[in-house]
Amino acid sequence: MAPLTRRWKSTRSSLQLRVANWGRPFRWAGRIFSWLRDFGEAPVPSEERWGLERPWLINWQWVPKRSAGPGFGPHEYARARARGAEVARATLGDENWELLRRQGYLDVPSRHLPGLTYRLRVGRRIQLIWDNLEHAMHSPWPYDYLCINPTYPLPAVEFTAQLYLYLRDREDQVIRTAAPQPFDQLLGRVF
Repeated sequence: MAPLTRRWKSTRSSLQLRVANWGRPFRWAGRIFSWLRDFGEAPVPSEERWGLERPWLINWQWVPKRSAGPGFGPHEYARARARGAEVARATLGDENWELLRRQGYLDVPSRHLPGLTYRLRVGRRIQLIWDNLEHAMHSPWPYDYLCINPTYPLPAVEFTAQLYLYLRDREDQVIRTAAPQPFDQLLGRVF
C-alpha cells in the first residue's frame, strides 16, 4: 500500500544545477570568439617587444606594505632604490636634492592656500605647516598630515620627488584627493 503522504522531490538541487550551468553555452561561445579574434590579430607594436612596463594596469592590493612584491631580493631592492635616487635627483634638481639629503625634508609653499607650507619627508606623510593660527583656521583639512600613497610600489625617494611635482604644479589635485590624518606614519606602498 502506498503511503498517504507524498514525499516531495527536492527541487533545490535541480534548481542549483540549472543555475550553475546556465553560463556553459556562453563560455563556449566566448572561447570561440576569442580564438577568432586572436586568429586575425595585428602585429605586436614595437613598445611591447621592448618589454615596456605598465605597472598601473596591475592590481597591487595583494602586495604587503613596504614591499615590491615576491621575487624582489636585497639586490633588486638596492638597484631600485639607486634608480629611484637618480630619478629624484633629476626631478628635484641639484639644489633641492642636496637640501633634502641635508635636512631630511623639503618645504613646498602652497600657491592656493595662503600661509601654508607642505613639508615632504622621504617615505612619510605630508606635514602641513601654517604660518599663523588665522591661516590654519581656514584649512580645508581637520588634521595636520596628508596621506597619499602611490598606485604601485615605488622607492620612497622617487615617490617624494613625484609628490614635489604634484605640489608644485598640480596642487589642486592634492587638495582634492589627499586623505587628512591625525598623526604621522610611514607610507604603505613605498620601500
